[in-house]
Amino acid sequence: MLAMPSSYVQPVLGWYADNARDLPWRAPGVSPWAVLVSEIMLQQTPVSRVLPAYAAWLGRWPTPAALAADPAGEAVRQWGRLGYPRRALRLHETATIVTEKHGGELPSTYQDLLALPGIGAYTAAAVAVFAFGRKHAVLDTNVRRVLARLESGREFPGAQVSAAEYRLAESLLPDDAGVAARWSVAVMELGALMCTAASPNCPECPVAAGCAWLSAGRPAAETRPVGQTYEGTDRQCRGRLLAVLRDSREPVNQARLDAVWADDVQRARALDGLVADGLVDPLPDGRFALPA
Repeated sequence: MLAMPSSYVQPVLGWYADNARDLPWRAPGVSPWAVLVSEIMLQQTPVSRVLPAYAAWLGRWPTPAALAADPAGEAVRQWGRLGYPRRALRLHETATIVTEKHGGELPSTYQDLLALPGIGAYTAAAVAVFAFGRKHAVLDTNVRRVLARLESGREFPGAQVSAAEYRLAESLLPDDAGVAARWSVAVMELGALMCTAASPNCPECPVAAGCAWLSAGRPAAETRPVGQTYEGTDRQCRGRLLAVLRDSREPVNQARLDAVWADDVQRARALDGLVADGLVDPLPDGRFALPA
């Protein structure tokens, strides 16, 4: 049986008012474009790494039109070592579409945001809520973990978001859209700072009294989230190759790429993947460059 929204909302909002981090994408008057940039950068990347990259990106491209005016390769170069550089290409594609089809202004509805490149259900909902004050369930990893513990008594949610999770999240949204938006960011912050994956601080939690997982004695999950390996992977190899191209203002030859990764087969596979993803352009003279 679902708890009444008020039993969670007010304690979490009160906790958030006292404990929220001062993050630039939460500042009053921040642009929808800046919110989108933050959401894309924060995908699988910790806040500490995003902060300097976010400031540098918006310092260079404060609007979609500014980014669209530069080559896609510059977006990849500016992305630096944040990881998953296809996100930079998708941001560039989005900036171009927004500039050409939306008058340079990010669309405000969930469906229109969802139609943009690289924007999935979570990001579309997050931007609609945090940039435009619309009322949607925003289910990131932190929110899903908090709600799984509170309502289902499970340490961790399932691997994929379920329809039941969406129904629960929507049932907890306050009626007022502004309060609902603040609740969405507050419960996300609770998961990031208090109800963490590894070390939940249950004694200090504002909703501990209603937590099904805590009441059950904090039973351990049968399977726990496993961190991704990096050393020696194709992803690391791709990062090394891309770093050579980012650091050079001129196209590079094969020998410079060969020098950064010893395994010929893996290096060739990684380079083929970068080309297929549009992150690297093979030139007719045999050299390689970031996309034009």
